[in-house]
Amino acid sequence: MFQAAALGLAGASASQAAAGDWTPKKASAGGPIRSGHLLFIGGIGGWYPERRKEAGDAKVQMRSICETMKAALEKAGSSMDNVLKVSVALVDPEANWDLMNEAYDEFFTKNKPVRSYWGATGFRRKGQLMQVDCIAYVD
Repeated sequence: MFQAAALGLAGASASQAAAGDWTPKKASAGGPIRSGHLLFIGGIGGWYPERRKEAGDAKVQMRSICETMKAALEKAGSSMDNVLKVSVALVDPEANWDLMNEAYDEFFTKNKPVRSYWGATGFRRKGQLMQVDCIAYVD
């Protein structure tokens, strides 16, 4: 079912989105932004001091990212089951991969999206261990 729904996107285009369709009211360039049946969310950070005093480890930060992603997708009429691709920029992958992956697997239990990751040297907020982008579809 996941593949069939994803393959059905081939004919969708931004011009097919009617004026009455969901339109993002975003506070930042991170999205979500909708184009046809696709949602794009970018730059979800692993730690925001206004939400939690301590940065926490990679598991804590990936949980926070996935909760943020889930809320944004649901608000736009989609879900974690509809995520097609996830990109992760991760500080010190050797030390943080396993913890990040444990939390990731809690949110993507079936129909795992395509995922890519790369090592990063750091982010604007000291203590932030990762930043994530995703692409999902919406019916």
